[in-house]
Amino acid sequence: MEPLRPKRLHHGDTIAVAALSGPRTASRRDELDAAVAAFEAAGFNVRVTPLVENADTHFWRAAPPEVQAAELNGLLNDPEVRAIVSFTGGNATTAYLDRIDYDAVRRDPKPLLGYSDITALHLAIHARTGLVGFHTDLAPSFGGRTDAAAQRQAVTNELVLDLLTGKLDEVDLPADNTWETWKPGQATGRLVGGLLDRLINVQASPYPLAPDTWDGAIFFWEDVGRNLGHVWNQLHVLRMHGVFDRVGAMVVGIPLDVEIPAEAPFGPFTVKDIVLDVLGDYDFPVLAGVDFGHTGPNLPMPIGTLAAVDATSRSLRLLESPVD
Repeated sequence: MEPLRPKRLHHGDTIAVAALSGPRTASRRDELDAAVAAFEAAGFNVRVTPLVENADTHFWRAAPPEVQAAELNGLLNDPEVRAIVSFTGGNATTAYLDRIDYDAVRRDPKPLLGYSDITALHLAIHARTGLVGFHTDLAPSFGGRTDAAAQRQAVTNELVLDLLTGKLDEVDLPADNTWETWKPGQATGRLVGGLLDRLINVQASPYPLAPDTWDGAIFFWEDVGRNLGHVWNQLHVLRMHGVFDRVGAMVVGIPLDVEIPAEAPFGPFTVKDIVLDVLGDYDFPVLAGVDFGHTGPNLPMPIGTLAAVDATSRSLRLLESPVD
């Protein structure tokens, strides 16, 4: 399926901050206000959805699946809303993939921003419509940070907004950490990926990526708080599905809390150890330590966008605009 690029944003457009996954707890009111102020300072109108504004909760989620789907579908069908940003991640989106109005996406493609649990939305929608999903930071990050990463967050926020408005097309994604060559080489292909666990969920659902989606693709992934053995097994699932026979390259983000420390039984082992073990004799390039994942700030990885990776020289470049 050909990528469906969302329409670019213009100053004065409305950005919706939505509760697509976890709740906006009361303690995060300041983060919400800062995000709204930042979007407004950048020249946009902001609509905070009722689930976010009211800090609604249903167990660990913002609402039951049918309610969260209704919120998303309402935004997809609202011509005044020109982009949708999830307030937070969590563990909810897989439950309502069957309730999404995919026809609304086709009629009026608009940018959907988020990562982590939002990966399931990105991938299912991409599988059904071809929509380019903005795998990037969640709404609070656009309000800035007060820690050591504040300057880096400002850089990535500007990059995301320049991509959303069509100001940039070809651009080298800027490294903050030292990226690593796990397997050398170069490749050009379309970005596909996100949170590994949600990718596996989507592939097991009725909304999987078609096999040819992987042809020549640059497969990017990260994970958080997982048993390293689970990551190893899930990569083998992709291997058995033939994904690694098709992809052009792999880009590994910064998985968080998945290493096995030296003091643990059978330790120490790293993500690099298990990736190279799974890949065996596959010779496609592998670039790792790239600045996306739960450590943040996240470089934008627009799913379906053509990119070039050089694992030897440790670079990653977007080759086209992700918006129309």
